[in-house]
Amino acid sequence: MARRNRIPNTLAIEPGRSLSHSPSDSWARLRCEPVPAAARAFVVAVLLCLGGAYGWAGQNDKQQMRGLDEQIQEIKSDVLRIAAELSQLEETLLYPSGTQVAIFVALAKGDPMRLDSVRLQIDGQLAAQHIYGAKELEALRKGGVQRIYVGNVVTGDHKLEVLVEGKRESGADFSRTERFSFRKDVKPKLVELTLGGPDSGKTSITLGEW
Repeated sequence: MARRNRIPNTLAIEPGRSLSHSPSDSWARLRCEPVPAAARAFVVAVLLCLGGAYGWAGQNDKQQMRGLDEQIQEIKSDVLRIAAELSQLEETLLYPSGTQVAIFVALAKGDPMRLDSVRLQIDGQLAAQHIYGAKELEALRKGGVQRIYVGNVVTGDHKLEVLVEGKRESGADFSRTERFSFRKDVKPKLVELTLGGPDSGKTSITLGEW
C-alpha cells in the first residue's frame, strides 16, 4: 500500500472562501495612525505655558531679592544715621561747650618719620595715649587729621604735655617731648598738634588753636 505524505500545520480551506488571519496571528501587522494636529498643538501650548510660568517665577524671585537688598541698605543707612546722631547727642551731654576741649593730631607735610605713638597729659594727668597702625599712619601722611582727645576742663589756663615716639628715616628710634600752655574760655576749645620728626629740620611738635 502506498503511503500518504502528511503536511503538518495546514489549514483546510472550504471551497468559495478565502484565506484570512485572525488579529491575534503573529503575522498580523500593526497599523500606526498619525497624531492629530490639534493634539500636537495642545501639547506644544502646555509646554510653552509651563516654560513661561517658570521664567516668570524666576524673574519674580529676582525682583523680590533686589527689593530686599534695597530695604537692607536703607535700614543700614538709617542705623548709621541714628548712631551718629546719638553719638553727637551723647558728646553734647558729656562735654558741654563751656568745658569741652578737643585735641587733634596731624603730620607735618612731607615728613619722612614713622609715627609709633602719642601720649598727652593735661595739667599732669594722663589724657590720651594712642599707638598707630600702618593704615592710620598712611591716612595721616595723606593729610588726614585724627581727634585723639575730647574731654572736659574748667575755664582758665592749662598745661599740655605731648610725648611723641617713632622712627627716623634711617630706622633709628626717637622720642620727643614738648610742653605748651593754652587757655580755656566759655566756648569749646579746639587744639591741633602738628608732629614732625628730627629729620624734617623744623620744630618737632607745634601747637595751633582754633
